[in-house]
Amino acid sequence: MLGYIFQRLLTALVTLFGMSLLIFVLLRLVPGDIVDIIFSSAGFVNPAAKTELARELGLDRPVALQYLAWLEQIAEGNLGKSYRYDVPAWQIVKPRIPVTVELALMSILIAVVLGVFTGVLSAARRDSALDYVLSLLSLAGLSMPSFWLGMMIILVLVTWVGWIPMLVYVSPREDLRAHLLQFILPALAVGYRGSALIMRITRSSMLEVLGQDYIRTARAKGQSEWPIIFRHALGNAMLPIVTVIGFEFAFMIGGLVVTETVFNLPGVARYLVEAILWRDYPVAQNLVMLIAVAVVVVNLSIDLLYGWLDPRIRYEETPA
Repeated sequence: MLGYIFQRLLTALVTLFGMSLLIFVLLRLVPGDIVDIIFSSAGFVNPAAKTELARELGLDRPVALQYLAWLEQIAEGNLGKSYRYDVPAWQIVKPRIPVTVELALMSILIAVVLGVFTGVLSAARRDSALDYVLSLLSLAGLSMPSFWLGMMIILVLVTWVGWIPMLVYVSPREDLRAHLLQFILPALAVGYRGSALIMRITRSSMLEVLGQDYIRTARAKGQSEWPIIFRHALGNAMLPIVTVIGFEFAFMIGGLVVTETVFNLPGVARYLVEAILWRDYPVAQNLVMLIAVAVVVVNLSIDLLYGWLDPRIRYEETPA
């Protein structure tokens, strides 16, 4: 087990190194930099001033040296300074992390509760009217983008209820009720789509397990249907469900750009777009690396969770 964990950690480090290199190169393939943007917005071009500003920001050095300097800063726990705001990048990133994490956690909780419950119910009532209705709802969830659904929720509330959600971020310390109301709507929009995918996987996995011999044996012994479904079938159907849940949560960490924009939430995903538009390299690089780390950690956690969910799985060191 320890050997497997070491191998996975080594793979994660190699993956993160490759991601850092890709992020660094792709950002610099975009035409222009922060110096060009600043001077174009000012409406004049002073070559001497541009050269001096590029030197102060370190953009006049070779790209390879800039990359090595960034890796050195990460190793020291220094995320660099924001080019746009002239403050440490961590001051920009830190307050936005809880917003995105909270929204992702609320969304995945809604997705898991709805998806697993409706998936089990659909499998237990296979080919019934309820199964068809739930399948239709899941297909609708997969077809509708979460940001579009969020806008529809806002329009319905404004048109039919005469109430518009607060579009200025409210800290839970200021007003917990307003804070929860501000997050529950985007969480429902994102969670509904996630629940649709989880429901389809749950239904498929449950149908496969319900056809196994030990399920038929349990029924032949006279056990009740619902204890069979939840005690025997669901536990053995969890591996693909857990995998999808993990991937969905990892996607939510970095895929909430439009949703955060629609509901005016100052999260990581939304600010990442602004940092890229402004070529604020330290902030953009570190935000993408943060998302990459979250994805790698989630994937590693899923792999380790397999052994706990299914005792038949044993991790051994790969022979050399």
